[in-house]
This record gives sequence, C-alpha cells and structure tokens, in this order.
Amino acid sequence: MTHETLLLDVEVHGTRTDVRVLDQRLAEIAPGLAPLSTTAEIVNGRGGALIPGLHDHHVHLLAMAAAMDSVDLTSSKRPWAEALRRAMPDATGWIRAIGHHDSLSMLDRDSLDRVRSDVPVRVQHRGGGLWILNSKALSHLPETQGSVGDPGVERDDVGRRTGRFWRRDDLIRTAVATSALPDLTGVKHRLRRLGLTGVTDASPDLDPSVVEHLQRALSAGPDRLRLMLLGAGSSGGTETWAQVGPLKLLLHDHQLPDPDTLAERIADSHAAGRPVAVHCVTRASLVLTLAAIELVGPMEGDRIEHGSVVSPELVEWIGRLGLRVVTQPAFLQDRGDDYLAEAESHDVPHLYPYAALLAAAIRVAPSSDAPYSSPDPWATMQAARDRLSRSGRRVGDDQGVTPSKVLQGYLSPPGDPGGQARELTEGAQADLCLLHVPLSEALRTCSSDVVRRNWVGGE
Repeated sequence: MTHETLLLDVEVHGTRTDVRVLDQRLAEIAPGLAPLSTTAEIVNGRGGALIPGLHDHHVHLLAMAAAMDSVDLTSSKRPWAEALRRAMPDATGWIRAIGHHDSLSMLDRDSLDRVRSDVPVRVQHRGGGLWILNSKALSHLPETQGSVGDPGVERDDVGRRTGRFWRRDDLIRTAVATSALPDLTGVKHRLRRLGLTGVTDASPDLDPSVVEHLQRALSAGPDRLRLMLLGAGSSGGTETWAQVGPLKLLLHDHQLPDPDTLAERIADSHAAGRPVAVHCVTRASLVLTLAAIELVGPMEGDRIEHGSVVSPELVEWIGRLGLRVVTQPAFLQDRGDDYLAEAESHDVPHLYPYAALLAAAIRVAPSSDAPYSSPDPWATMQAARDRLSRSGRRVGDDQGVTPSKVLQGYLSPPGDPGGQARELTEGAQADLCLLHVPLSEALRTCSSDVVRRNWVGGE
C-alpha cells in the first residue's frame, strides 16, 4: 500500500512550496498540491525550511551508547574524585567513567584505588584511546608480562601494570562480565532529534557480530538511520541499508608503524577495491600517511580522518594526492583552551583547518567524532565559523567557514564526503529534515532547536 506524506508551505531552495512524498521518494515539488487519498499524512510546514537529512561522517555508535550510562568527569559539577565516590556500579558491577583529561590529574591504578577500591573502575580518556583501570578491575585481566601480545599495556620500572591501557579495547571487553552489546535506541533518538538521518561509524576492526548488531539496530524502529561502516569487512553491509565505506586504519601515535608497513596495508586494501580512511591526529601521523599513500598511489575515496594538525605544506600535499578530509571543528570549542596551553607552539596555527583545505580545492566534510565531542551538527557549524574556545579565545590561524558551507558538508553523500551536497529533487530519496524556521534564520542561530522533524525513507 502506497504511503503518502504531504508537506504544505515548506521552504525549498528559498521558495515556499509543497512537497509530496510517496513511499520512500519525493514524488512532487510544486505549490498548491492536494492529497491523493484520505489516508495521506498532512504536515503544515508554516514556512519552515525543508532540506535533505544531515549525515555525520564520523561517529562511534557503541561508544555513544556506553557513554550514556557512564560518569562524565568533564561535565560533572563535582571534582572528578567525588563524582567517582558517589557513582553506582552498573549492571555488570563496574563503574565506567569517561572524559578524563590530564588537566584533571595524572591517573593510574594507585590514584584510582585511593578513590574507589571496592568495585572495578575503568576510566576512559576523552580522546578515546586510553583506559585507566583500578586494581579491582585489573584483577579481571590476565597477566601477560613479557608477552609479545601485550602491546599498549603500560608498566612501571619493575614491570607492574600501571592500569593504563592504550588502544586495548579488546582487553577491556574481556574483563567486563557481559557479552551483550549496548542498546542503541537512545542514541538513535538523540541523533534524529538533531536533524541527522544517517551516520558513518568510524570504529575500526568491527567483529561480524557487531556489524550485524549495528545494521539491525539502525534499520529498525521509528528512529532508524542510514549507516555506513568503516570498520566492517568488505561484505559487511547490505545494498539496501548499511553500506561499507573505506577501510578504517587506526594509527597508534605512541607506536607508529614504519612507512613500508603502512604502505603495504594501504596497498592490500586498494588491491581489494577499497579505499582507506586513516586516523591522523598529529603532524607525524599525517606525514606518515601521506608518504605511504604517495608510495602506493592514491585511490579515489581515500580520506584523512580528523586532520587535527595540517600545516600549509601538508595542505598542498593532500591536494596533490586528491585526498579528502573528514574533520571535527567542534573540538576547537571543546578542547581549544587545552590545545592553546598544551599543544606544540608550531602546531597551534594549523589546528583543524577548514577554510584552508577548501581554498586548496580539497573535499572536506564535517563530523562530530561522537561521543568524544557533541554530535550536534548545528554546534559544529558555529564552532567552524567562530573557532573560539570555551573561554572565548580564537584557536589557530584558519579563517573559519560559514555555517552554510559546513551544512553543505553534512549534506554530502555518505560515500562522497565533501562532494556535491544532496538536494531535494523529484525522485530523490525521502531522507528529509524539516525546520521550524527558514534556512537563513537557522544558519544564523546555529541551534538544534530549529529542528522540527525528520524522515528516513519517508518515515
């Protein structure tokens, strides 16, 4: 049975008109439309803008779900130690905390034990790559001292584990007494309320069971979302819903591979017909990546994730290779004061450039890296425009870009981040976002409060 939705008096391309949706497609865009049946859903747009649904090109869905049930040390109004003392263990018997930064304190197992030694505690650094465990938590992890399978496990001078684990989520998962994957209902609801109709999950090395869970969760229910996966195997997606994107390569900045090793991994992915998406949050990791891609030759679709530090000569190199950059301007607000205080002075002018990349004709797409920054795309538009830290200090030398330009990036297709923005045309997929106000006002205020409703595939 054909489902009809009729949107009356909506702004499309700056003009007030009507839009008819039949099943999953835009059937007509014209003034004066009337319903085709008595069962049609009629929505009065009241002059609000109707635009394609936004797509966040870099998130971590399972981490977002876990964060919703975690103690957030950065947003807590209490000192971090008091927040942990007051925290209640979750269903697994653990306390999970997020948002740690060294400005709070230099955490290890002993400092955590002084705060909570009664239950297992794990604290995640705000960057997502470091976990700190107390002794109770460490007792759930097998001791592998001296093993070649023990990278990323920090030890003191006598070989005792400090409780600090770098990029070892696999070990942390074995310690927590649950095999259940987190429910994504709350995550989907939050993303849809922000005007998003799709996301790219950038988590690397996803187990097939995780891929199946993500596909099933995001394709079902009233808050379903389009999905692209960077960490799935080549056959991990389905043509009708989830897509498999470039292969995510996560570089460990404390232990970077040599150029030949990275080049080999990139060449293998290219040989399989798949571009790469390489994690680059430092100047060193970006230089390494560009050298490796130049060695094997770029492939259409190759992309740089983050591009946290991109100096002018590296902008030129990226452009010459024809790469695209998926970046996160919101970090300028969230962490700008810390960058100004702690980053290398020669890196500060080149933090998260956006305008400079666009000026070099490089395809750039905005994203959030949620949960490590807010998933709010409207806040990202403001951050990209203003480039101000929370204390109001300007971060970096980049000029900043207009919210309109950032929105175009959010409207670029999942498989072509930074490419031509999707538009509302007859026959197009009905992934839509209806605003309370005209688009010009929405871009002026940069607030998610402007989002009224959205549809994915007409629903």
